[in-house]
Amino acid sequence: MNKGQLIIAVGVIGATHLLGADANENWGQWRGPSQNGVAPNADPPVEWSETKNVRWKFKLPGEGSATPIIWDNLVFVQVAVPTAKKIDAKVNLSSEFFGQQQRIQGAAPADGAANPPRRPGRGGGGFGGGGAPKDPFQFTLIALDRVTGKPAWQKSLREEIPHEGHHQDGSFASASPIADADGIYAYYGSRGLYALDHKGNVKWQKDLGKARTKNSFGEGSSPALFGNTLVVNWDHEGDDFVAAFDKNTGKELWKQPRDESTSWSTPLIVQAGGVAQAVVNASAKVRSYDLATGKELWSVGPLTANAIPSAVSGNGLIYCMSGFRGAALFAVKPGKTGDIAGTDAIAWTYNKDTPYVPSPLLYDDRLYFFKGNEATLTVLDAKSGKAMVEAERLEGVRGIYASPIGAAGRIYVAGRDGGALVLKKGDKAEVLATNKLDDRFDASPAAVGKELFLRGKQYLYCIAPTERAALK
Repeated sequence: MNKGQLIIAVGVIGATHLLGADANENWGQWRGPSQNGVAPNADPPVEWSETKNVRWKFKLPGEGSATPIIWDNLVFVQVAVPTAKKIDAKVNLSSEFFGQQQRIQGAAPADGAANPPRRPGRGGGGFGGGGAPKDPFQFTLIALDRVTGKPAWQKSLREEIPHEGHHQDGSFASASPIADADGIYAYYGSRGLYALDHKGNVKWQKDLGKARTKNSFGEGSSPALFGNTLVVNWDHEGDDFVAAFDKNTGKELWKQPRDESTSWSTPLIVQAGGVAQAVVNASAKVRSYDLATGKELWSVGPLTANAIPSAVSGNGLIYCMSGFRGAALFAVKPGKTGDIAGTDAIAWTYNKDTPYVPSPLLYDDRLYFFKGNEATLTVLDAKSGKAMVEAERLEGVRGIYASPIGAAGRIYVAGRDGGALVLKKGDKAEVLATNKLDDRFDASPAAVGKELFLRGKQYLYCIAPTERAALK
């Protein structure tokens, strides 16, 4: 999460890494440039605290667990703001850096309404979602200057009363936006899909309907982008579909019906055998669709109930998993069509200690994931499925919803209690640093250049090398 302004000169921090539109120099989607959780050119700090390596932090005006998205010199974050805390173009955007809060044309909104205290480190905390709210929310996209953390612009895309509630650990802004050189694509599920330019002007918008999620747990699947094609997964307790849209116009390219219960996974777009395909995790089956036509190519299943983790790909394989009330992991070798269960298209399987909420990290030829929502790490050889680390408990974090990321030969893990671990990439659970901030982290981190972005319940932090410690 990142928020704030600079107290020291930009040149002291070093802004030479604010490059152009190379995807590897940005974090344009929630699992990074390759959708596997790796920031190939990033080298963020190993250690941080409220008084060390916090370049800035920005007070979030509303709720959300969407990952911050970085493109060139802007950081994009989606929020849902209760009307009691309504933000305006000229008020209620505040920033903090080095511990000294500064106001930007108004006071920061109170945090309590959108962020009630919860016990850290716990997973579900209940078997259903909250009731539908009675007051409207503003569904808002905020763009922050990447160096200073100051708001560049903010756009309220819709204001309405959500038709259903969400799980106590969820939010009305769980889906992450996507950015590329042409624009920003913000997705709020039942509140619509939007395309904006980099100055915050809306180019088009699309309504997809009203989702009815299982137990009113809320919505959470993010869109995926490949070339000019945006893909949206719409699994709920009604008529399901996966659909593709032209990113430039919003035109629907195709729509494929599905038969699933609610799922929360984000599509993975891969190229295999010269064919671009969208792979969608869900409980009954993992299915792959031809990106050009929407035709179903292959399927395998079942996974477990409440499928949330997104698939990752590399080493000629696609890794699909889930871990609620069971455990399932398929390593798929794409190429065959139809139902591939029990065929040689399944390179290997693994049936224990898989994640419930966090998605896996594929870093080179190692697959990293956590058991359920716990800080219990498994590392597999991604080619063979052999366990290098098997269900090893990590100290220093309690509860994990955020997906781990990889950068500079290190693994970054953010915890629900504000703790964060940095591990050395390899075949051992070697902890390089244990860090702590005064917030709780459910959103997945993002890394670009020398910076790590952590979105908490209250703040968006920019973790980066600083010349002096922060002032409390």
